[in-house]
Amino acid sequence: MARARKPGKRRRRVPLLGWLVLLAFVAAAGWFAWLYRQIDQVGRVDDAHFADAIAVFGAAQYVGHPSPVFHARLDHAVSLFERQIAPLVIVLGGSSDDRSTQTEGSVGRDYLLARGVPYDHILAETESVDTEQQAQRLADIARQRDLRSVVVVSDPSHLFRIAELCREQGLTVHTSPRPTFGTISPLNRRKRVLHEMLSYTALRFHLQASFLHRWLEGREEL
Repeated sequence: MARARKPGKRRRRVPLLGWLVLLAFVAAAGWFAWLYRQIDQVGRVDDAHFADAIAVFGAAQYVGHPSPVFHARLDHAVSLFERQIAPLVIVLGGSSDDRSTQTEGSVGRDYLLARGVPYDHILAETESVDTEQQAQRLADIARQRDLRSVVVVSDPSHLFRIAELCREQGLTVHTSPRPTFGTISPLNRRKRVLHEMLSYTALRFHLQASFLHRWLEGREEL
């Protein structure tokens, strides 16, 4: 008569697997809770200091006109320039549409000119297509022009990741969130923060998540 198998080893594995799953869940919850606080804290503070340049991170443009989000970022940069925070405004952003001859950088430059910023005080970067590339191109420009400090302008939820990317490139940056206009729904805000949390996590853990790079960037806040 065949002997019955002893279930002892299997029984010991189940609790171990459960503990591992629990530890992974606690670690992930702690990571995202910390990250949420960082994003929220940076987005609430205008840390604009006197610097060598103001850098506007690009957002959507429509047939040569800045989207409302990009419009607000550019208006904030004009306000900082008029306060003489820095003598140079750098507008970052290429085009994600191969059929368009317009870029975020060139559209932003034209808008700044219309708002009275002199041509020789504007620099348009027109090749980058996502936040990581914009940070890299800003670092290249800073090294070429010997810019020692930069005030970066974008949406509140976007600034923590921008600041971390710029510092990794050796830049000294101060963050300055563009004003929020209208009413942002709780769902819209959660989507923006989630996007930043996932993008930053992918960056930190070297995950291949290129589909996240442009998700929600440039979307309108109503």
